[in-house]
Order: sequence, then C-alpha cells, then structure tokens
Amino acid sequence: MPLKLILVVALLWSISSHSQSLGDSVFDKLDPQKWSAALEKKVDATEAELDRATDKYLASLEKQENRLKKKLWRKDSSLATQLFDDTNGKYNSLKKFSGKLNQFQTLYSGHLDSMSTALNFLTKCDVGNLSSSSLQKVLGQYKDLQGKFNQAEQIKNYLSERKKFLKEQFEKLGMVKQFKKFEKGFYYYKAQVEQYRETFEDPSKIERTLLELVSKIPAFKSFFASNSLLSGLFPNMGPVNASASTTSIGLQPRAVLNQYLTSRFPGPGNFNQVAQRSVQSAQGQVDELRNKIMSIQNGSLASSGDIDMPSFKPNNQKTRSFFKRLEYGTDLQTMRGTTWFPLTIDIGLSLAYKLNDKNVVGIGASYKMGLGKDIHHVSFSNQGAGLRSFIDINIKKNFFLSGGFEYNYQKSFKSFQQIHALNDWEQSGLLGLTKITTLKSKFLKKMKIQMLWDFLSYRQIPQTQAFRFRIGYNF
Repeated sequence: MPLKLILVVALLWSISSHSQSLGDSVFDKLDPQKWSAALEKKVDATEAELDRATDKYLASLEKQENRLKKKLWRKDSSLATQLFDDTNGKYNSLKKFSGKLNQFQTLYSGHLDSMSTALNFLTKCDVGNLSSSSLQKVLGQYKDLQGKFNQAEQIKNYLSERKKFLKEQFEKLGMVKQFKKFEKGFYYYKAQVEQYRETFEDPSKIERTLLELVSKIPAFKSFFASNSLLSGLFPNMGPVNASASTTSIGLQPRAVLNQYLTSRFPGPGNFNQVAQRSVQSAQGQVDELRNKIMSIQNGSLASSGDIDMPSFKPNNQKTRSFFKRLEYGTDLQTMRGTTWFPLTIDIGLSLAYKLNDKNVVGIGASYKMGLGKDIHHVSFSNQGAGLRSFIDINIKKNFFLSGGFEYNYQKSFKSFQQIHALNDWEQSGLLGLTKITTLKSKFLKKMKIQMLWDFLSYRQIPQTQAFRFRIGYNF
C-alpha cells in the first residue's frame, strides 16, 4: 500500500476516534431514561394541546358557519347555498390533513429544526450511553410535531381566506353583527396556536443541555449545514466554518451567505447594493403600515379592509390555560386595639382567577394574630380567622373598584376546633378602591394597596372597625 494512502487512512481514523471519544465523554453525563422521558413529555404535551385546540375551534367554527347559513337562508337561499357549499366536508378535510408538506411550505421552527437535526445526527453516531431505539422514537415524535404545526398553519391560512371572503359578503348584506362570533373564533384559534408554538420554542433545561453537548462534537456543524431544514432553503452552501466563534447552531456565517446569494443571483451591480435598495424599499412599506395603524387608532380606517385586525377587543386570557390564569397573593392588615379587642394583625392568603386582562375574582383566608394592648403589654394570641371572596374591576389604568364578602371569627381561641360553628362567625360586606403597582422583582409581581369600607360593620355587636387598609402582594 502506498505510503500516502496509509497516512490518509490513519488521519481519517484518528479524527473519527477523536470525535467518537469526545462524543462519548460529553454524553456520558446524560441519563438516557431521564432525558428521553423529558423530551417525550414536552413533545407529547405540545402535540396534545394542538390537537385539542384544533378540534375545539374547528368544531366551533363549523357550527358557526352552519348557523350563518341558516340566518342567510332567510334572506337569500340561493346565496346561502353558494357561500356554504359542502361546509362540513371542507372542515372534515382540514381535520384529516396529514401535515406533510415540501420544505418550502413547511412552517419553520428554529428550535424544532435544531432538535430534530441534533437527534438525527446522534442516531447516526454511536456515542456515550445513548440508546439508538430511544433516539429514533424521540426523533419520530419531533417529526410528528412538525406535521401538527404544518396542519395548524394550513388550517390558519384556509380560515384566514375564508374569514375575509365571508366578511365581505356579510358586510354587503348588512349582517356584520351575525358574523362577529365566527371572527372571534378564528382570532382565538390563531392566538392559541401561536401561544403553544412560542411555549415550545422556549428550550427546556434538558434540551438546552443536549444542544450544548452535541455542539461540542466537531462533525455536527457540518452535518447541520447539510441536513437541517434551513439548509434545504439554502442548499450547496458548504459546511459552516467551525472557527467562526460567533456562529450559533442553525445560522450560516454572513460571508458564506453573501457569497452564496451572489453566485445564485448574478447580475450587474454589487449584491450588497441591491440588498440595500431592497431594505430601503421595505422601510418605506413599514412606514406606510405604521401610518395605517395610527389611522386605525384615530378611527379613520376603522372599517377598512387593508389590515386584518379584529373588530373587537380581544381577551388575551382566553387562550391561556386555567392554571396560568391564576394569581397567588398575600396581604396584611392591622387593627388598633379597643376596649373590646387587642391590637391585631391580619395575615391573608388569596387565590385569584383572571376573567380577562383587567378583571379578577377570587377567594381567600385570613388569620388574626393578637399583639397585646400596647407596646408595654405585648402578648401573642389567636384572635380570629376569616374566609374571603372578592372581585376587582378595573376602572382606570392602575385603579380598581373592589368588592367582597367575608365571614370573620372575631373571638380568641386556642384551637381551630373551637371555630367550626358558623353561628359564631360575623359577616362583612366590603366596598372600596384598589391601586395596583407593578414590581420589578423575581418573586413579587404586583403590590396592591386597598382602602375598603365594611358597610355591614354597623350592625355587629360590638361594632368592628368600619374602614380597613390593606397592603398586599401577588406572586
């Protein structure tokens, strides 16, 4: 065997061994069962959420179209037949769409592309203690999720065109009010899918670790440049320069991209100059769009169809899950001592549910701790407890109208078994104002300052304090 051939084989073997040993060393840190279970859980949860949202909103929108057809039938039966021809069949085809599209139609997700390419790379390399069967299973789930995103995108595009078409027809007939429910359903479907996609794009700890480890394998960058979904949009660009320290996974260096585009689109003039002119043209369109938005805010384009904006005020909480609409809080309230009661401090806990972006309802509980008569006679005691319900209605900016109903046990006790009889509890009806201030803190999100009037205090014997000042914090 020629000496040169022997040297080349030895060099290739040493490089392969180095990459293999590096892969083994970095991936030995991963627990295969733990990481595969974590990845499967996140993908399964996102896929299930997309399925639920798609089934829910498509069923609702299909029902709305059937109702619109009935209402239009009373005015113009032939037009109703024309506009709503085979509505059920069209929605059934949307539900059965497989999500298989070519690379140019596929909805691109940077995180999904990075994870899928990384898993695909690892299935072709026997590294560390990773199981090939586990890798293939998780990779298959990521591909299925890509299909779900594609399906949602195709449904969104169809419904967008459908909404525009039906809106034009119903506006001509003066039936805008009847169409609003369909418009709301489409808007919230788009918002729901976008929220799920943004949540998925945020990498979990195990995903971030996996990408960091695989990026340490020298062969991965060139593999990504040739096998990722992004590389399909810009083929034949060659491997990414591993020495470019500023290059992130999934991004081609600017010089390589510029060289590729210049070779693909030859012509007079420098490509950078052409790109600069395009940017200036795009900037002009952005300015025009900004002016239109300002006109809409001023009401001059309220009925214009140039921009697809909802004709109602969206409730951004509607697309959030039940638990994400909950707010946890605590508050403090002091009451001065009287002939009948010692100085006390109320410590309250609350659980609020956001009805929309401005209004909340909630429940809570409180514990009243006695501090003694004055600073010279300090003594701690159990002076009462309370159960609360409340509602906060936004009236202007950070000010809210607050109301509530409470049951309070106003007697001292030694154990909670003494306070179970509701006959011993007094009722309080509260009405007042709340000011909420946003806090820039890791744990505390808002501060609530409340001034409340207990309009039922006057009938209590002995009479309790009529006005209550509370300071609370939301987590």
